[in-house]
Amino acid sequence: MTVLYVVLPLALLIVASAVVAFVWASRSGQFDDLDTPARRALLDDEVIEAPKKTDAETGRHDETAP
Repeated sequence: MTVLYVVLPLALLIVASAVVAFVWASRSGQFDDLDTPARRALLDDEVIEAPKKTDAETGRHDETAP
């Protein structure tokens, strides 16, 4: 029974802090746009081609050269 004197105020403190965190997040605009970030992952990005490597970088030699 005496454990209730510790657990009940602790539970109320945790619930109160969760409510305060939720109110702060909703007032600061954290929940304004929930759809766009999820759809942004589906959009195609621009394809950026890598620069072509020279023969010196690839280590290949031209066999037709004298």
